[in-house]
Amino acid sequence: MRKAERPGAVALALTLMALPAVALAQAQPIVALPDQSSAIRLSNRDINHLICVGGEIEDVKFSAEKAIAVERAGADAWIKFLVKETDDAGQVTRSFVTAPSEFFVACNGAIYPLYAEPSDIPAQTVTLVPGTKHHALANSQLLGPLVEEERAVSITLSLLADRIPASFSDVAPRNGAFLLPGLDGAELIERRAVQIEGAGLSASEYLIRAAQPVHLDERLFLDTALGSTIFAVTLDRFDLKPNETARLIVLRRGEQP
Repeated sequence: MRKAERPGAVALALTLMALPAVALAQAQPIVALPDQSSAIRLSNRDINHLICVGGEIEDVKFSAEKAIAVERAGADAWIKFLVKETDDAGQVTRSFVTAPSEFFVACNGAIYPLYAEPSDIPAQTVTLVPGTKHHALANSQLLGPLVEEERAVSITLSLLADRIPASFSDVAPRNGAFLLPGLDGAELIERRAVQIEGAGLSASEYLIRAAQPVHLDERLFLDTALGSTIFAVTLDRFDLKPNETARLIVLRRGEQP
């Protein structure tokens, strides 16, 4: 009896609308970095989703000999391992891909090598996040044309407005509250800390909480406890009543201490 082999119709449906709601709900996010191989598991039954953060997916290279279909549009790409169906006198058998495959995804001008193991799991979402080199280039383009005073203003305003550029890297803030000499009746808590690669700068936002009325002076915060290379400090208010809070932005040359 002759056996006919054909790709399953479902296997060729590579549109976003083809993703079942259950698969979307069960997708597990995976983060990949550029220029280093990421070993991941992808669904060998459902459509897997790639997302390029802050840019577009320019290309996806993979072995054309393998049963794989890829589509891309803007910041998104979709990977489907094709299901092979064998029809033996009306008895249909499905074979799912299990052999690993390599993908080289071009995103934001960087290459993301993905070593993917097809598995019997729900559809997966892979987020391609920028690396340090990309952050440095973006920050250089953003801040390079500005003089130091303009850089300080731009960074300070972005922190005060809670609109941090994606190219700024969050780092862990200092734990717990602490006091500064000469600042009686108030404590500081570091709320946010960022590195600005490519600009040779770092910044922190502190919350100042007063237990009693206090008048603040920005010169009080030129203290080595907040960094040895401070070149700008900004307060959003100068007079605090008990239990009120002020915001302090500290900019430094170099990395976060």
